[in-house]
Amino acid sequence: MKELEGRVALVTGAARNIGRATALELAAAGASVAVNARTSSNAIESVAAEIGGLAILADVTDEKAVQAMVSQIVARYGRLDILVNNAAVRAGSWEEVTRAILDGAWHCAQACMPHLGAQGAIVNIGGLSAHTGAAGRPHVVAAKLGLVGLTRALAHDLAPKAVTVNCVVPGLIDTERISPSAHGGRVGPIGRRGTPQDVAAAVRFLAGPGARYITGQALHVSGGAFT
Repeated sequence: MKELEGRVALVTGAARNIGRATALELAAAGASVAVNARTSSNAIESVAAEIGGLAILADVTDEKAVQAMVSQIVARYGRLDILVNNAAVRAGSWEEVTRAILDGAWHCAQACMPHLGAQGAIVNIGGLSAHTGAAGRPHVVAAKLGLVGLTRALAHDLAPKAVTVNCVVPGLIDTERISPSAHGGRVGPIGRRGTPQDVAAAVRFLAGPGARYITGQALHVSGGAFT
């Protein structure tokens, strides 16, 4: 039996890159996966078709839309076990960036919490610049570091339910980007840039049975770029 057989996951921001790779990885582990995007209808439908999952367009900054999304997932599958908060924007105003990254993660966590039982997991997707700093990106740095704080707070709140909450921090990852990377063309000490699949593998581990005693942590998947 695959380790996530019978479990249901929601991955936000799953149209491409790390979100898409994570949805595919959780499905490969046996989970039923709902994939979310705000506007990328064709891309999200393609991901859902590839894994036999459920595609839902919803803006994670809209609390009512998030509640409706979670209700749709529970109505379809009868449960919800794993939340991966990946939705983010990196270009825009302070309000746009922080709402997408931080408020969106909070709305999704709030909506999912009543459904998460023992063995449940929340995995937030952080960012390297939150730990190293970066010029010209105060909104992204602040929001992504705030996500680490939210992770630690929720880990305490949900521990009595045996629900784990962790943050995966991607490092220098090759992705399709709308805005330039804050880290340019650097590679980490391991000698290569990472792939979305490298990050997805860490999410799969933290969502699975082998990570039930790990909570409140920020796991850096950066090839040694942050130590």
